[in-house]
Amino acid sequence: MNIFLHELRAYRKSTIIWSLSLVVVIALFMSFYASFAKDAEEFTRLLANYPEAVRKAFGINLDNFFSILGFYSYPLSFITLCGAIQAMNLGTGIVSKEVREKTADFLLTKPVTRTQILTAKLLAALVSLVITFVVYFVAASITALQVKTDDFSMKTFFLLSLSLLFIQLIFLAVGMIVSVIIPKIKSVLTVSLATVFAFYFVGMLSATSGDEAKRYLSPFKYFDSSYIMEHTSFEASYLITGLGIVVAAILASYFIFVKKDIHAV
Repeated sequence: MNIFLHELRAYRKSTIIWSLSLVVVIALFMSFYASFAKDAEEFTRLLANYPEAVRKAFGINLDNFFSILGFYSYPLSFITLCGAIQAMNLGTGIVSKEVREKTADFLLTKPVTRTQILTAKLLAALVSLVITFVVYFVAASITALQVKTDDFSMKTFFLLSLSLLFIQLIFLAVGMIVSVIIPKIKSVLTVSLATVFAFYFVGMLSATSGDEAKRYLSPFKYFDSSYIMEHTSFEASYLITGLGIVVAAILASYFIFVKKDIHAV
């Protein structure tokens, strides 16, 4: 039994649904760009009436909002939220679904080690996220090229989009450690939504406070769109922090999973 291919087939439907959903969302948002760019002055006055804290919470920067990259950064915040839910779902279900569906005893009696099982499941989840990102990026690029009013840096556009995959990797790792720590998770979606939205709102609050240190509390704020557009790179400290979370969570997951008792019922 090839666990990797089995898991990949199991994720096929959800991968297609999430990929198409992200494509629809970004296409819908970007279709409004021409109207916004045409009436930039009026929209600037309108947005200026909103409190600065609100604009920061939603990632709206009036200095670049009406450029194609600046406008793209706004829906990207919702795209990353959706992507994080997908990743958290995958991570949380890596081990918990075997317990929930009472197949853990069957799986663990196969001539494979626990490390091989977890690795196959993790790789399948990772491939699912990469496929989602590739489909999303291709669609987002085509849409941006269709609605643009001026030329823009494709490298910067790619880096902005890549923040989606990085955030997904963080939440995949977080979901994975949750999956191996909590014995029985009755509803993966409930845990995923609660965790992701908690971090999302913490990120919004950290943006309104202006305290840079608080950005470390939410992965959603590790990839600042204004910084990426200005420097065409990620902030090293936050990138390292994100990678550290991924590595630590995955290593801890392996350590716990190899040693813990797993019950089918």
